[in-house]
Amino acid sequence: MILIVSAVFPPEPVVSANISSDLALELLKKWRVKVITPTPTRPMGYSFKDSNENKKFEQIVVKSYTCPESKLPGRIRESYSFGKHSARFIKANKINIQCIYVNAWPLLAQYLIVKAAKKSSIPVVLHVQDIYPESLLGKLRFFKKNVFRLLLPIDKYVIRNATRVVTISPAMKLYLCKTRAIDDQKVDIVYNWQNEKALSNVTQLLKPGQKKDYSNFTFMYLGSLSRTAAIQVLISAFAISEIADSRLVIAGNGSEKDYLAALANEYKGLNIEFWDAPMAMVPEIQEKADVLLLSLAKGAARFALPSKLAAYMLSQKPIIACVEELSDTANVILKSKCGWVVPPEDPVALAKAMNNAKILSCEELIAYGKNGHSYAHTIFSQKNNLNRLVNIIEETILPL
Repeated sequence: MILIVSAVFPPEPVVSANISSDLALELLKKWRVKVITPTPTRPMGYSFKDSNENKKFEQIVVKSYTCPESKLPGRIRESYSFGKHSARFIKANKINIQCIYVNAWPLLAQYLIVKAAKKSSIPVVLHVQDIYPESLLGKLRFFKKNVFRLLLPIDKYVIRNATRVVTISPAMKLYLCKTRAIDDQKVDIVYNWQNEKALSNVTQLLKPGQKKDYSNFTFMYLGSLSRTAAIQVLISAFAISEIADSRLVIAGNGSEKDYLAALANEYKGLNIEFWDAPMAMVPEIQEKADVLLLSLAKGAARFALPSKLAAYMLSQKPIIACVEELSDTANVILKSKCGWVVPPEDPVALAKAMNNAKILSCEELIAYGKNGHSYAHTIFSQKNNLNRLVNIIEETILPL
């Protein structure tokens, strides 16, 4: 049996949730699969209804503590609780488990799961979506060095005792190998994928020469409304840009939604709209954009490659990204020639980029979109990346 331990899972409209689900369905073609998840809570404010009632694999929803709000004490407790429940299951079922795929909360959940697997001599494939404790430090005001020294040994234990480690970007792999002192042969890069068929089939490009309707030019952000996304910068930039006949659409849910809505209300006369973004509607919603916006707080793009980047590119729309120039995100956008990169948390630079995008011709906007679409099909393909992840897991499976 292959055990999948996933902190998020459908019906949660989160990319890593769909990755775990896709993986379970693919592995099921050859293996017996069980999935352990907590009660769905992400993103905060989302209405959950499981549309996949006819699962062929067994899903065990543990009654662990959950905390959808971005509050550190609650998140720590959530991670510990899910890890404890998962570790108990591993201990009770160790005879039947041939491999464990871990897509769990850092740091405590990962630690408890890997520790339980090690005691039972079960191989672990650890999927690292974000690097902790480094990513945690930006949320702290004081004692950052002390917290880092306290938590780093936990992550080192997790990384070093996993059989294989999967990262989502080249920079993440390089950093982990260097700072955790592990062999780079142990670490694989598997890009987070999107449903390219759904995104590509819905999108209908304007034909070259077709007159574009500039009466309601739409800048759009679609994704989780979290602090890391620095969406307040998009609102400020849109106000600074003073672009006539345009709107800013912020689509999605998250812990910052109320704050962002209140902030938008302070800018009287601006056309700023907040939309819900059910997973099934994402392709259709992105089709309404003229330019898609991707923003991250300073330092957040250092190792991250946001999953929304692939979805943006597959939607065949130009992208303006507010990220560090040396990040993987910037590298993908500049290499593929699908948009523009401006410094993070710089509303003036973003406003200038928005103005420059607004005056482009229809043909130029189409060209940027096509560039991104072509590149994404090569790099972020579901087929290629899912197959790669399955192969990594199968290489670690213990014979019964």
